[in-house]
Amino acid sequence: MPSNNPYDPTGIEHFPIKDFRFSDGTVKDIRVAYRSINPGREKIALLPTCFGGLINDTLNFKDSALKNYHIIVVAMLGNGESTSPSNDPAFPPNYTLRYEDQINAQHTLLTQHFKLQSLDVVIGFSMGGQQAYYWAHSSPSSPNPNFLKNAVVICGSARTSGHNYAFLEGPISALETSHDYDGGKYRENGIKPRQGLRAFGRAYAAWLTSSAWFRLELWRSLGASSLQQWLHPTGESGAEKWDAEDYLVLARCWQAGDVGLVNPAGRSEWRDALKEVGANVLVMPCRTDQYFAWEDGEEECIFLKHGRLEIIPSIWGHIAGGGANKEDTVWMGEKIVDFLKE
Repeated sequence: MPSNNPYDPTGIEHFPIKDFRFSDGTVKDIRVAYRSINPGREKIALLPTCFGGLINDTLNFKDSALKNYHIIVVAMLGNGESTSPSNDPAFPPNYTLRYEDQINAQHTLLTQHFKLQSLDVVIGFSMGGQQAYYWAHSSPSSPNPNFLKNAVVICGSARTSGHNYAFLEGPISALETSHDYDGGKYRENGIKPRQGLRAFGRAYAAWLTSSAWFRLELWRSLGASSLQQWLHPTGESGAEKWDAEDYLVLARCWQAGDVGLVNPAGRSEWRDALKEVGANVLVMPCRTDQYFAWEDGEEECIFLKHGRLEIIPSIWGHIAGGGANKEDTVWMGEKIVDFLKE
């Protein structure tokens, strides 16, 4: 969820991983960006970033549900803070980055740098929520099948639905067909494809919340005096702060999300994958999310051994899960506290 705020590097560190193997077979050195909050606490919470999310923009519950946890916020590969197309010319080409790569890099960070032998909870929103599902599914096949105890999936899914995939094609196409993106040659041209990035943001805008949110003109609560100002902000928009290839590599990773594909034996059924999850999983979709539908979360809980469904009762749509509305954030924090007590 892109922010209009200036970039905040406070507390961010980088962990180098030599000879990291990507799922496409590429082997190269990478760096994983992270921030450690409340170090020294006994219980550990991992929070991966979301699409358009940066470490210090991530809702971390440090003053509520996770106040007694050591919180590790980790940047996805491709988000511009960890190794990404924007900071590494040798980043794997052709948009082959996958969620498996994210989890493998994060697992290396936790076990080699933090020396962890277990993880109390992974909490993720949107693409972070999909990573939480991948963590929950991958744990049984790791050397320590009980590595992860709990997972909280906020406005995410075990598999990217066809509708979700199709939604992403809109903003992706808006960027890729812009004249300043120039078929990906914008760096060679020495420019930033601002028109393409703005077009990406506008194509994305209607999907972020809900029709009720627009009807009540709640864009005013975000500081816009009119709908036009919200859609066409003065100065640099949130989307313009990003590198185009970082956006695209993450969007394609999102589209490819499916826990059923992560299996040495070649299984391709996400329902079977969820049946193997041993961790406790709190699934929190939003009632009005337009692309991670609450019905998907409801169905996922049928196949989880220890699944619990809590639907966010909000008209803020997808961004309710990212902390856009204070009341929703408080509600989620209370549900997470109850879940982690069990």
